[in-house]
Amino acid sequence: MDNLAITIRTIEFWPLDVPITDPFVVATGARTVAENVFLRVTLTNGAQGYGEAAPFPEVGGETRASCLTSLLQLSRATIGRSASDYKQIGQDLSGQAPAHPAARCGLETAVIDAYCRALHIPMWKLWGGADVRARETDITIPIADLDKTVALARGWYEKGFRLFKMKVGKDVEEDIRRLAAVHRALPGISFIGDGNQGFSMQDCLTFVRGVKAFGGAMVLLEQPVVRDDLDSMAAIRRETGIPVAADESVRSLADAQEIVARVAADYINIKIMKTGVVEALEIASFTKASGLKLMIGGMVETRVAMGCSFSMVLGLGGFEVLDLDTPLLLASDPITGGYRYEGPQLQPWSKPGLDMTAEPSPNMTTIE
Repeated sequence: MDNLAITIRTIEFWPLDVPITDPFVVATGARTVAENVFLRVTLTNGAQGYGEAAPFPEVGGETRASCLTSLLQLSRATIGRSASDYKQIGQDLSGQAPAHPAARCGLETAVIDAYCRALHIPMWKLWGGADVRARETDITIPIADLDKTVALARGWYEKGFRLFKMKVGKDVEEDIRRLAAVHRALPGISFIGDGNQGFSMQDCLTFVRGVKAFGGAMVLLEQPVVRDDLDSMAAIRRETGIPVAADESVRSLADAQEIVARVAADYINIKIMKTGVVEALEIASFTKASGLKLMIGGMVETRVAMGCSFSMVLGLGGFEVLDLDTPLLLASDPITGGYRYEGPQLQPWSKPGLDMTAEPSPNMTTIE
């Protein structure tokens, strides 16, 4: 395709607040509103693509204000480039704004979406289409009191969800009680225990013993301890016999290489908001080549960012655990088109790019 036809002509971005149905409480903080940024890239041939930056300050340190500031600089550096150079663009953006992966992710996603629309292919086709089928996601249950925890889990159970990602790590005894109550209330379920760095190693071992005592099925421990404590991560997977997933511990390809070298995890959780899209692809390929397993998740995102992640699942293949549920936790869906949910199932799409549109805001910033 003629590069002049797919030159990046315009970049627009605007803030959007999306209320969360129930407070999204994790060990390190809480969110009641997703304060995100949407982007739209227009190419010279008229093709348009959408992206999303979903900063989660309590986890990644980025705020929406910092994303908006960073996007001014990054957009100016991207105007006039060919969308076909999305890999090099991603690498260049990483060098320009290493501390702003969510902002970079939003811009990369929009460029890739526009490029795929110009090529008339779904985004997953760009990455091979290795595993195009409906896939099941877990559902996240935030930290809440006992009654609220059971009520939330029961509501999702009635919609067909059977894998519950329980946010834990603030109070180990209360965590055990919450999981025990859900286990007693709902037959045939499994748990992921997501500590978000909140446990000490001893607390995590106590937590696992407690869950085993009431007969709970714990399939995965996600980031139980602080991101730099890889020795404890390795010890937990050895001593509990439960697979460990590295999440906050992996914010770059170098981090993933360190996890492999230290035998500190069984899974690496890919999140495009942590690294940007191009580096996420590199981490996923490295993880598979290293013999570790792949999980994929997100911050508090709409279907735009999550659609990019689902594209990786369908395109690359090899993802065993999907944590692509946050659009279901939002009070409204500001997106038209794209993949859809049927209970816990994400259904693929066949139209170009992400096949999504988002309504621009009157107070958007335009870079030409």
